Amino acid sequence: MAADGRDGRKATVDPRLLELLACPLTKGPLTWDEERSELISRVAKLAYPVRDGIPIMLPSEARTISADDMLTPPRLSGPS
Repeated sequence: MAADGRDGRKATVDPRLLELLACPLTKGPLTWDEERSELISRVAKLAYPVRDGIPIMLPSEARTISADDMLTPPRLSGPS
């Protein structure tokens, strides 16, 4: 189970914030992966971590998405 790194709770992202954020490399849309607490840029093939509810939008902090991750359908909405 993914956690935000400090208190063991899952990170969340405000849906309004998700609408405003864009990938810093491609300027394209991001999708929320609740299970891993990451913002996904499918065009850049990067997953940006969310720690303590704060998106870390630095390419140096992002994880490269594997081919298996690309097969998983994107989440189109923010957390409930």
